[in-house]
Amino acid sequence: QVQVAESGGGLVEAGGSVKLSCTFDGLPFRQLAMGWFRQVPGKEREEVSCLDYRSRDTTMSYVASLKGRVTFSRDNVQYTLTLQMNRLRPEDTGKYFCAAARGEYCSESLDEYTDWGHGTQVTVSS
Repeated sequence: QVQVAESGGGLVEAGGSVKLSCTFDGLPFRQLAMGWFRQVPGKEREEVSCLDYRSRDTTMSYVASLKGRVTFSRDNVQYTLTLQMNRLRPEDTGKYFCAAARGEYCSESLDEYTDWGHGTQVTVSS
């Protein structure tokens, strides 16, 4: 049985930083692409960033407003993911999720991701 767990969310002041973590158990972590996602109030879930199976870190984000403010890393020994977000804004408030892809490479389709965690809430106060 696959287990996924996010942690690290909480209440943060605007301009501050947060580091989210995600652990996986029960799947071939090293062979899969991994993604971070978020769902902000009133919007559909969106992909924040992704790492394919060979990559260790990236500052890439699919969300235009997050570009230059996130670093996504994966540890293929500890089977963990981290998402560092800086210069947070109130519009970053939402629930953040991690998920494993079906295959080795990233996809912009959320349907290609399975084994989702329950998410961790990030609330940015103005």
